[in-house]
Amino acid sequence: MAGCGGCPDAVSLLKRNIIANLSGRIGIAILGLVFVPIIVRLMGIEAYGLVAFFTTVQAIFGLLDLGLSATINRELARLSAKRDHASEMRDLVRTLEICYWAIGLAITAAMLALTPTVMRWIRPQSLSPIEIRQAVMTMGVVMGLQWPLSFYEGGLAGLQRQVAWNAIALSMGALRQIGAVLILWLVSPTVQAFLWWQALTSGLQTLLTAGAVWRSLPAAESRARFRAPVLRGVWRFAAGISGTAIVTLGLTQMDKMVLSRMLSLEDFGYYSLAAVAGGGLNYLIGPIFSAVFPRFSELVASETPQPLREEYHRVAQFASVLVLAAAAVLMVFAPEVLQVWTRDAGTVARTHVLVTVLAAGTALNALIHIPYALQLASGWTSLAMYANTIALIVLAPATLLLARQFGAVGAASVWVLLNAGYVFINVPIMHRRLLAGDAWRWYAVDVGLPLAASALCVGFWRLAVAPPAATSPLLAYLVVVSGSTLMCAALATPASRALLFTTVGRWQFAASPASRLQTRSSKRT
Repeated sequence: MAGCGGCPDAVSLLKRNIIANLSGRIGIAILGLVFVPIIVRLMGIEAYGLVAFFTTVQAIFGLLDLGLSATINRELARLSAKRDHASEMRDLVRTLEICYWAIGLAITAAMLALTPTVMRWIRPQSLSPIEIRQAVMTMGVVMGLQWPLSFYEGGLAGLQRQVAWNAIALSMGALRQIGAVLILWLVSPTVQAFLWWQALTSGLQTLLTAGAVWRSLPAAESRARFRAPVLRGVWRFAAGISGTAIVTLGLTQMDKMVLSRMLSLEDFGYYSLAAVAGGGLNYLIGPIFSAVFPRFSELVASETPQPLREEYHRVAQFASVLVLAAAAVLMVFAPEVLQVWTRDAGTVARTHVLVTVLAAGTALNALIHIPYALQLASGWTSLAMYANTIALIVLAPATLLLARQFGAVGAASVWVLLNAGYVFINVPIMHRRLLAGDAWRWYAVDVGLPLAASALCVGFWRLAVAPPAATSPLLAYLVVVSGSTLMCAALATPASRALLFTTVGRWQFAASPASRLQTRSSKRT
């Protein structure tokens, strides 16, 4: 694949990976939309708040990733673009795999040791100290089993085996959600039962994904082995990713850490529920990032600047269309979306403003994913680390101040300020170094056109057509609003408009008599 640049096979593989990633993530999102409200009702909002706290703690321990999952992704993608590197690829996976499992065992031990500290931190109202202790200890087991998963997923992404990755993730996501509901309903409606089921499914998913990675690696004459020089070869990139991750964690989790101390576990549960809804846009941008990062790494390694430039803008437009159309609907129709999702007027009243604010911040964050993928593919990690460090110094005290003054909404607003800074400061700097002269195209075409089209479309629906009150008609209304907004955004951008017209043209040709005649002739031949 070396020097392939913009060859049709590479472009087709990128499209297939993006479609597979979107299908997988959207499928997982649908599972969450369906089953999370049921899980909350079965085990209670306070227990769900404890699970949300566990997710925050898990993100904190994510610092120990040390950049290895992104490193395996980039290195396997780079090596795949060259010939005769099978042994090097297998040794790389074995070396980093051993490091990752060792870290997972350390995390489990640390979580067990920190159980008393966690119990003093949170503020339960109905859960007993024994229930909290058992739940926290079970969390340690879940984290240890789930920890290596991101490493193996990074390996599959770098090997461009993202169809297999998403097949495993979607099937295990269905098993995890459906099984959790059955466990809570038929066995025990407790947070301990929920967490033990998470431990079982997490371990199974990790093993399945690990097997897929090793089966996808090219065959080599010698067995894979641990090689210390491998670590010396990748440490600089891994260190840059790790440093960025440390600061990013402080920025993305500081609202949750502050509010988990300030709010009751019940109120924190409502904030976490709003964060799930407002952060749902990540299910759209994450799959695209996972597909384009190894693709950008290949193009950077093959030193083909023009195909890289065109690929970058095509993907940026496609990402903006999906993210901005969905964000516009979610922000403008937050109460209606929550009503369809939770069917609880009290939950809607306590979360809809939070969802609007968090969705705005997540949309801005999603827009910078494609520029960030290009930075990582180019091995440039310092920009994000320096920007995040400055942002943390400025915004950490702002989070405390706004949270005390305005509560959860004040803390959530910091997320918007942070990502607005990235969009208007980081993006021009990135383009100046990697794609000189293309910043205007990113702002005006890649982002500006779909943003204007999405805003006009949702504004029309909000002002011209009142949403129905009943749940089923409301769901149909939101589907129509979302579909029309997505179509307007797609028609507004050159890349997505060309893809749309090409797809429609193929459908028309496939349905034409000439196409059927050509197909019959091909079969006879």
